[in-house]
Amino acid sequence: MKLQVTQENLSKALSTVARVSSARNTLPILANVLLKTVDNRLSVAATNLDIAITHFIGTKVATEGAITVPARLMQDFVSSLPSGVIDLELEDNKLHISTDQYKSTINGVSAEEFPVMPSIQDGTSWSISAETMKKALQQVVLAASSDEARPVLTGVFLHTFEGNLYAVATDSYRLAEKQLMKSKAEVSLLVPASAMQDLLRILNDETGDVSVTHDDQQVLFRTSEVELVTRLIEGAYPDYRKLIPAKFATTTKLKKDDFANITKVSALFARESAGSITISASEKDKHVSIQSIASQLGENTASAAAEVSGDGELTLNSRYLLDALHVFGGDQVTFGFNGKLEPALLTDPSDPSYEHIIMPLRS
Repeated sequence: MKLQVTQENLSKALSTVARVSSARNTLPILANVLLKTVDNRLSVAATNLDIAITHFIGTKVATEGAITVPARLMQDFVSSLPSGVIDLELEDNKLHISTDQYKSTINGVSAEEFPVMPSIQDGTSWSISAETMKKALQQVVLAASSDEARPVLTGVFLHTFEGNLYAVATDSYRLAEKQLMKSKAEVSLLVPASAMQDLLRILNDETGDVSVTHDDQQVLFRTSEVELVTRLIEGAYPDYRKLIPAKFATTTKLKKDDFANITKVSALFARESAGSITISASEKDKHVSIQSIASQLGENTASAAAEVSGDGELTLNSRYLLDALHVFGGDQVTFGFNGKLEPALLTDPSDPSYEHIIMPLRS
């Protein structure tokens, strides 16, 4: 293998894929990245056997070839080089890397030892705009669980319902659902949230479409430069729709920033009570107020003007409320609830495609 590549492109590709390689895995080869020439491009790939990411970059290939090298070393080294052209040349499993001022050799391991993710045969394919997918993941992934005791809750559920494609995640304490687009294809994919976080990072600079191909066991997301393939989580996703309230005893509408500010201030006094804050809405006074008490430090009450229909009160986790408010795009939010024991619903009056549910705490 002999080729030339720019430092910027190689550094970007390594940072895209290296985060899925792991030195702590039982297979030492999984701590490496695979460098391989494909159709006059260089593919840079890494896997942890559950997720595989491949980034393709344009190169000037003189001789074809493939090698694996330690991911962390390669990433740190290339990112430290000045911008410009890098020469890569492979001899006897040793990768020689040179620029005008630097000459280094990294000992590699044969590419034949690198595991290959099985390809998707006879899968279903569809596409979605990168901007739509990115927005959905920003609003949904935060609600997925990190508790491996219930694997189905550690995923993002992409599914069709009544002709629309939805993304949903829940950890049983909160739930986020985003309507993405109309869909003729029948979709039901439970994708690990960790893979969706990697996809979100990949989509950060993407402006085109994302191609999605899947079968019963895995799903492939492909952009103009990057491919991400991941195994799907097995199991049936809970019937979450029955959790979403249809009507509310108390409904409030207020500025998102005002709601976030009074929540932040109240959260300071809620640290010793695991973030517990009590939200009250007054139709007569036309405001929403939040109270928090820290027995050692004192107490706090903060209020914001709001349109209110029906008085009410409930206790929530302040961190969940702040997380939710952070991903709403509009200037205002609608906050509805039914007493102290039923779930509260946050929506954007200007964008009905996103709903965020938070379960109350027992006060």
